[in-house]
Amino acid sequence: MKVTYLDNNATTRVAPEVMEEMLPFMDTLYGNPSSMHTFGGQVQKHLAQARERAAQALDCSPEEIIFTSGGTEGDNAAIFAAVNSQPDKRHLVTTRVEHPAVLNTCKYLEGRGYEVTYLPVDGYGRVNLDQLRESLRPDTALVSVMYANNETGNIYPVQAMAEMVKERGVLFHTDAVQVIGKLDLSMQKLPVDYLALSGHKIHAPKGVGAMFVRKKAPFRPFILGGHQENGRRAGTENTAGIVGLGRAMQLAAMDIAEENTRVAALRDRLEQGLTREVEQTRINGDRESRLPNTLNISFKYVEGEAILLMLDTLGVCASSGSACTSGNLEPSSVLRAMGVPFTHVHGSIRFSLSRYTTQEEVDLVLDHLPGIINKLRDMSPFGQGREPAASAPRY
Repeated sequence: MKVTYLDNNATTRVAPEVMEEMLPFMDTLYGNPSSMHTFGGQVQKHLAQARERAAQALDCSPEEIIFTSGGTEGDNAAIFAAVNSQPDKRHLVTTRVEHPAVLNTCKYLEGRGYEVTYLPVDGYGRVNLDQLRESLRPDTALVSVMYANNETGNIYPVQAMAEMVKERGVLFHTDAVQVIGKLDLSMQKLPVDYLALSGHKIHAPKGVGAMFVRKKAPFRPFILGGHQENGRRAGTENTAGIVGLGRAMQLAAMDIAEENTRVAALRDRLEQGLTREVEQTRINGDRESRLPNTLNISFKYVEGEAILLMLDTLGVCASSGSACTSGNLEPSSVLRAMGVPFTHVHGSIRFSLSRYTTQEEVDLVLDHLPGIINKLRDMSPFGQGREPAASAPRY
């Protein structure tokens, strides 16, 4: 069965150009770049080239790039760098819709005596800048706000947020995993101290990422050991992955225009077709400020998992806004924070496109999904006009 892959915010296929550059480092150039001999040492120049490519994509100095295992490590490293370098500051600010790599780290720190302010969002998933300003305190060590939400695609005003925070002398971190290759980023203009990204969201392999650390920002190694990454991140370098990431970032910078035109047009075609053909739908997120590839849509009175299972029989890959863990259905914390009604929150589906997505793939979904929704509603007592019981949980 041909796969129609519309789950690119979860992971992406490795670009052929990236794979081509990686292969020699798993075959002929397999030496350890830290070795004294020429065979291993020759690999070091390829790491330097990858660092240069990453720096060019972010408009920063190569010395401000640290290669990591991915976005989660970058988020963790930034948060711990901020708190460990400022032991007298015991307060952090973030939002209720962050990635678990940030939220769970904040919860960990709360268990060790730190205070965390979790900024709320409105029904469109937007953060109030006045609330951010009011949350800042003399003992605030860090503000961490994602650049774009992985579920809804919401783009946050990180430029304005970072400027506000820096005026108060507070460090700022952003998880930019979802925006590389979709938005122009210049660390010369964006006053953030730390930024995390992940390779497998931009057509590089899994298990490799990078973080930007501004030269004057405090930083203590998150992983201890050898001298790699100029003593800032120990461990033998994932050479093939780093080379692939460098090439992927180079390609991503070249593809921003296509993401914001052709890919955005396909997303809009999908959204308009579904809202036209299916009644009682809800678009989740800020339609005025979101990623060009992302559509989060809720279908009233339908379970998202059932939709995904029926799409899967057609070879269509997407994601649900809710997750089934150990038999207990837990709605998306992001959608709950936005106040999405109970009648819609469980029927949320995220479609995320890429530069490889075609109109034929979008039309396949448009041809079949309306019928799937109607079939599932026919099977649901709520779909027959019955409202949920008054005791049903509402989020």
